[in-house]
Parts: sequence; C-alpha cells; structure tokens
Amino acid sequence: MILYRRAGRPWPRSVDGPWDWPRIERRARIVRRAPCALTVTPAWGVSAAPTTAGAFGRGGPWEVEARDIERAYGPDRTLHVSLEEFARTLTVLRETRERLREGGVPRRAIPTRVRAARRSREDVAFRRAFERFRAFDRPNVLHLFTTFAPDRGFAREFPRAVQSGPLWPRRFSPRPAPRRRRAREWVWYASPASAERIAPSVVAGLAGVRPPIHLYVRTPRPWTVPFPADRVTIAVGPVDAAEWNRRFARAELRIVTGSRTLLEALEVGGPFLYFNGVLGTGRRKRRHRPEKLAALLDLGRRNGVAAPLLRDLSDFGRGRRVRSVVSRAAHRRGAGARVPRAFGRPAFRAPLDDAGALIVRVARALGRQGGGAAELVREVRAGSKG
Repeated sequence: MILYRRAGRPWPRSVDGPWDWPRIERRARIVRRAPCALTVTPAWGVSAAPTTAGAFGRGGPWEVEARDIERAYGPDRTLHVSLEEFARTLTVLRETRERLREGGVPRRAIPTRVRAARRSREDVAFRRAFERFRAFDRPNVLHLFTTFAPDRGFAREFPRAVQSGPLWPRRFSPRPAPRRRRAREWVWYASPASAERIAPSVVAGLAGVRPPIHLYVRTPRPWTVPFPADRVTIAVGPVDAAEWNRRFARAELRIVTGSRTLLEALEVGGPFLYFNGVLGTGRRKRRHRPEKLAALLDLGRRNGVAAPLLRDLSDFGRGRRVRSVVSRAAHRRGAGARVPRAFGRPAFRAPLDDAGALIVRVARALGRQGGGAAELVREVRAGSKG
C-alpha cells in the first residue's frame, strides 16, 4: 500500500495519528508501475474533490494528490474508492429527524419541524447538497457505504451509492474459550467527551464482584475523574499498539465506541458494551450519533438475539441503567452473556457482504481490464441494486 503526498506539501495532522497503520510506503512523487491506479479515501467528495466555484467550493486536503494520480494514469484508468461513514445510510426524512434530535429539539416538536422543513423545501436542498458534496457526479468514484444491512429507502434516493457489509479490521481472530483461569479485566476505549459522566456508574457496577474485575480505560482526552489505582487504570494519550491489542483480545468484556472498535469487538467475539457519547442532561439527555448501535440492534432483532442482551446494549448506549447493566454483565447476565455470532453476519449477498473483499475484487478487475474505471463503477452500482 502506498501513501502519496506531493513533495513540499505538509502532511495533515491526522495522518500521524497515532494509528496502527498497515504496512505502507510513503511517497512524495508518482512512479508508474502498472497501467491503472486505485485509491482509497475517506469520503472522497470531502477529502479529495477538486475546488469548484461557488459557496463551500474549496477542495479537500487530498485534492492535489488525487489530481496528480489522475493526470499520471488518466481518469478512466484511475478508480477512487470512497469510504463513507459507517452505518450512516439515512433517507432524507430520517436525516432531517436525526439532525433535529441531535440538535436538541424535543421529540414532541420534531414532527412539526419536519413538516416546516418540507414546506420550505429544505429536504430538497439537503438532497442536492449531499449529492454534490459526496461527488456522486464523478463517474470513476465508487462510493461505499458500509453497514450491517442495506437500506432500501437510501438506495432509492441515492442510487449511485453502493451499500455493502462492513470493512472488517481483520486485526483479531475469534477468541477461543479460555483454557485456564486468569485475572479478570475489562477494557474501555473511552473516546467520547461524555465518557467521564458515566464512568462512576461503570466503576460502581463493578464493585463487590468476585473475583474482582480490573478496568483498563484508554482515552485520548485529559481525564479528571479519580479512581483507586488498584481497581482502574487510566491510560491517557497514545498507547502502544501491541499492548492495546493484547489487552483488547484477552479482555473479558470490551466497552467500545464509534465504528472501528465496535467492529473489532464483533471480530473478537464475546461480551461488549457500546457507548458513543451523550448530549444534554436530564430529560434533554440524548445519544450522540446512535446510528451504528441502532443498525447493530436492528440486525440483532432480525436474527433473534435475546431481548435482555439487546435491552442492555441499548440502555447503556443511552447512558441509562449504567450501573445495573455493568453489574449484570459482570455477573455474566444480559450484556455479559455469550454474544451470538449472528451479530457479525451482515445482511448482504456476496460480493457485497465484505467491503474489503469487494475492494480487492474491484482492484483485480481494473487491473485485468487495463482501464474502464467508469464502466466498472457502473457495474458495481448496478449489482448493488440486486
């Protein structure tokens, strides 16, 4: 894998992470070694699209590099894979409702606000902006919206979007049953700013458990809530990747967030909880970006996953019943029970069931054909519609 940045252009801060990168080669100039090129970019329309006239027309931070590659290989011999946000496959109506909910509009007022948005054609403006800033007009960009199950409404509204199964980290093998008794430890990737709000309840839920459970908290943010060092370890900032992977793999339970650690937890198998943050307080408290957990819970319901497990996952994600859910999990009930592998089976048929395998398939087809990127994108789009 090659990471290209034109000579003399500073690297974006986010590149250096710290991330546990796959094996890559950094280059400052393009050396053609094949007739075609395939790029992989997060949200190509935001991060690599060219500058355009009009409001919000500034190009992405990888605009120059994307242009360089197309000039070197030619547009129809360059295929851009755009990795869109995981599980964010909402119709315009659902997106409007979610935007209002996330913004703090009371639930009872949302229907009125939605009707007002329709009268003012705000929904039409959103659809046009989404299509523009996702660069759906680019024929050689394959927009992959990875998720657990396809959304037919989203497919109808945005036919150029390709929905597929997750891009699995492939970092962990399924965890075998433990052969010997060892110290109990939970790990928590506490990325959300509101993690500290529920942390006391998490620790309280572990109190009195025998044998005791140690909680290892990894957070990129300054941590202010103190806990006894013999019960809780707080690791602030970068953590050695190998050490973290070992802890994550052997943990009795994992508290995860976002999409990456959620998929890793599913990949390892075993009990987990999910918390992506909450906003507001009291009756105004609401989940932050809940679509990933919501998609997982929907998949679980369709696969007959036990209702107590789903209820515990849902409530913990809302920051509700935290102490009770943790205590139940520590005693191996509810979310601490065996997690079925059905959670990890996306509701897609091959070759759309695995985004990583799909990208490899597309890359090989592009290489065999020696070009035809736009036609290949059209074929994948058509195949994704069934």
